[in-house]
Amino acid sequence: MNNLDKQYTDLLQDILNNGIIKQDRTGTGTLSVFGRQIRHKMSDGFPLLTTKKMAWKTMVTELLWFLRGDTNIKFLHDNNCHIWDGDYNKSGRTDGDLGPIYGKQWRNWKGKLVDKSEEFNAHTAWVPEQIDQIANLINNLKTNPDSRRLMVSAWNVSELDQMVLPPCHYGFQVYTREENGQRYISLMWNQRSVDTFLGLPFNIASYALLLEIIAKEVNMIPDELIGSLGDVHLYNNHIEQAEEQLTREPFKLPKLSINDEFWNPEVSIIEQIQHIKPNDFQLIDYQSHPAIKAPLSN
Repeated sequence: MNNLDKQYTDLLQDILNNGIIKQDRTGTGTLSVFGRQIRHKMSDGFPLLTTKKMAWKTMVTELLWFLRGDTNIKFLHDNNCHIWDGDYNKSGRTDGDLGPIYGKQWRNWKGKLVDKSEEFNAHTAWVPEQIDQIANLINNLKTNPDSRRLMVSAWNVSELDQMVLPPCHYGFQVYTREENGQRYISLMWNQRSVDTFLGLPFNIASYALLLEIIAKEVNMIPDELIGSLGDVHLYNNHIEQAEEQLTREPFKLPKLSINDEFWNPEVSIIEQIQHIKPNDFQLIDYQSHPAIKAPLSN
């Protein structure tokens, strides 16, 4: 049964029924509710909405961009992904970089100052420690899977003003359990601001794919995906589109196929990520209603 589309359309209806009118930084205006949750069992299928066609390759490209630690728009453009163009153009930047957003924080969080004088052959060389949160997460999952500190944060307060957009989904936590000699892994992400019509379907699928990648790397079974959502809103120019989606009956969820050719079990995913391509992740039996176009508010 496809419970994901039902949860999502129930959320759309919740906003339409109970949302309050709020203004926002884009000037578009929203209907907004606060504090909602999405839960999905990965064994029920890959959580990509079927009540409208989703841009799968675009979503995969963005996640790989994050995992590479990249913040330059070139990788996205090279893979025909343009979802960050609006924020980049609005920022006035011309160097192609979007600032220390998700990928920078996930892979290269700026930590405390450490003395690197020997490395740089200098009398003194105090530089910020580079913290790779994804590598640390994977190592901790392999060595201490019952830890309650299996977390990654993108909300670096000291660098928010340097980002073209502060993180909407600002952190995630993973949790493992053992059953019948097998390890199951779940992921919960936290999101402060939820563009429910355009953004949330991408966020669900992106974190589901991240869960699948991590699970494969640490030899665990993907279990549950949970979204903990703060300001959950529909932009005023998405109301008609949401109402149209509510009229559609969902299809069965697809399955995910990962190309194993690139995956060397003897080498960490961190060392291989630069060679992984969006086409290495394919959907099996994805059936959906047609796409519903809606403007992106930046």
